[in-house]
Amino acid sequence: MKKLLCATVLAVLPITTLAASVFTLQSQDFSDNALLDKKFAGANKSNPSCTGENISPELNWSATPAGTRSLVLLMTDPVGAKGLGVTHMVAYNIPASRSSFPQGALTEGNDYTGGKNTPGTLHYYGPCPPKGSGLHHYNFVLIATDLPVGQLKAGLTQAELVAQLKGHALGAASTVGRFSNE
Repeated sequence: MKKLLCATVLAVLPITTLAASVFTLQSQDFSDNALLDKKFAGANKSNPSCTGENISPELNWSATPAGTRSLVLLMTDPVGAKGLGVTHMVAYNIPASRSSFPQGALTEGNDYTGGKNTPGTLHYYGPCPPKGSGLHHYNFVLIATDLPVGQLKAGLTQAELVAQLKGHALGAASTVGRFSNE
């Protein structure tokens, strides 16, 4: 019986150790693949599909890969713009020492360099799916890089940023929030 117990403990130990070191991104404001509260939706009076308060959700992460010097955070809606995709946030030059953004911080545009999103702003722009377009998935992707903070200039689009990250990405973590105006 002792041998069986010992073998079981040893068999589980590497899995537990491995799971503890996985790069993860999560939120206290929503679970992965859960619905986002309306307050996280965009707030643009000229767009009737922007029905929220444009408050960015809290995001936190752990176990960044070894050698990480800065982080990049993207938020995209792959089916937005009738399938062409919408980039809601491009944030980079985030120090590797950081492990979270509190609720609303990404809307304020502080403590990161803002890139240009599809609506043309340099900070978080919440979901604005048109009525009749169903449930949209908002992908939050955190990328660990070996680039020092300040290496990347402000105002890069998602495509420009990704081109500059080639050869510098060390790993990524993601979480998904869903939203609809139905």
